[in-house]
Amino acid sequence: MTSNVVTVLSPFFLSDGTLEIWKDGQKLREVKGCTVLGELAVLYNCERTATVKAATACQFWAIDRRSFQTILRKRNIQRHRSRVAFLKSVPTFTKLPESVLSQLADQLTEIKYQPNEFVIRQGARGDNFYVVCGGQVNVTIHPTDEKGQIDFTQEAKFVRTMGRGEWFGEKALKRERTRTANIIASEPDGATCLALDYESYHQLIGDLGILSKQYSDVKYPERVEVKVDQEFAALQLDDLVSIGTLGVGGFGRVILVKIKKDDTRSFALKRMKKHHIVQTRQQEHVLNERNILFETKSEFIVKLWKTFKDDKYVYMLLEACLGGELWTVLRDQYFFSESTTQFYVACVVEALDYLHKRGIIFRDLKPENLLLDAAGYCKLTDFGFSKKLPPATKTWTFCGTPEYMAPEIILNKGHDQAADFWSLGILIYELLTGLPPFDSPDAMRTYSLILKGIEAVGFPPKVPRNAQNLIRKLCRDNPSERLGYSKGGIRETELHVWFEGFDWVGLQKRSLKVPHARVIQSSSDLRNFDKCPDDKDVPPDELSGWDASF
Repeated sequence: MTSNVVTVLSPFFLSDGTLEIWKDGQKLREVKGCTVLGELAVLYNCERTATVKAATACQFWAIDRRSFQTILRKRNIQRHRSRVAFLKSVPTFTKLPESVLSQLADQLTEIKYQPNEFVIRQGARGDNFYVVCGGQVNVTIHPTDEKGQIDFTQEAKFVRTMGRGEWFGEKALKRERTRTANIIASEPDGATCLALDYESYHQLIGDLGILSKQYSDVKYPERVEVKVDQEFAALQLDDLVSIGTLGVGGFGRVILVKIKKDDTRSFALKRMKKHHIVQTRQQEHVLNERNILFETKSEFIVKLWKTFKDDKYVYMLLEACLGGELWTVLRDQYFFSESTTQFYVACVVEALDYLHKRGIIFRDLKPENLLLDAAGYCKLTDFGFSKKLPPATKTWTFCGTPEYMAPEIILNKGHDQAADFWSLGILIYELLTGLPPFDSPDAMRTYSLILKGIEAVGFPPKVPRNAQNLIRKLCRDNPSERLGYSKGGIRETELHVWFEGFDWVGLQKRSLKVPHARVIQSSSDLRNFDKCPDDKDVPPDELSGWDASF
């Protein structure tokens, strides 16, 4: 191929020739044949951070990001389904629901063994259960003497050969650690096994004895289209009067409005440019936001009252939270005390608990998406990246705020509610310190820091030890190991020692004293919001009809 096939977001493999890497007018290095360049772009969807010039005639191969993502997604889905199928074939797991099997499948580790290499040894202690997924293994047993001791001086007796789909070592899950046989990778190809360790199993399932109970699979409540409140059924867009701008975003702005002849109440009207939504292919995200908000009813999530549309915009009439963004308070305070952080994080936990019980992932947790109502309580807003998932499924969309993205989103491995727990850990860190733990002006650098893991992050002294422990448990690299994701659910987060003594009942009843009582003199008071420039850009009409439900 020639260089003109490489696009800004394409990785490429240099098979022959020499390239020069330049940045800010300086030559950094040379690379020669058999080198991969731009591999971060295919994962992170970032602009190039350096310029690549051909020093000689070059030959290379390239793949665009979308094709790579499609291939990777199909491969990961196929691999996950195959692992679930393996687990279903094991009698020990037959009573487990699909949702739990899916989580267990994420915990399986693939291990390759060379011919004649021992997988397990008779008499040794072990914690792993194995399923053969490639090649074969031989089972051999040494005889025992009169005292029942294994006689290793005598040759082990061949018992049988096990192949793809067969399993061994299940007693390790019952804490019967002593191995009763040798398992050896056979010739000539060796073997590949999927391993599940006891700790991972116990975290998700608990004691094996509970498998005697009859499990029922996870079922989320049926989606019910919440009808527009009767009070607003006849409300028209022309009935609203603009007071001022609350905020500006990528698709448009949020305007404080009142209903004509009603000066006692105000609302937040989210106005989004339809042309821009279509240009950026965000129709599905906007529709998801509308549908999810209409079916939610929580004191910790902003309320959607009604939607409108015209030729240029779609509108959402939302509950107005005049206390402003939590980010604004954090900016002015620099960082929060431990008790203040606990209060706001607890509000978020309540919101996530409500969403996750209904199969909804949020995917954009950050201080900017947390609003303070008139009473000073925290509410989740901006559901543009939220999505409803069926049980035991994942989604693959690359979305979110870079500093808050979970590793599995960056690596396009598929993600679910566990990604929200990662973001919760990042939020705790930022509220306590004023900055997120993975922070860089360059998004690609931020992603690289995230992939190094939370253990590579230094915690300043202002972060209490118990908070550090909670953050690390929420930000485990393996999604299935994150606190709140295993058998105990989000209740595990509430029971963590960092929340010891916190009044969850008082929070739910909204009877707690809030950390920051916001001054709000009237339903038109904009003092808690930054001033925004006027919107002089009039978008073109967009009449494709994707917004019919508005």
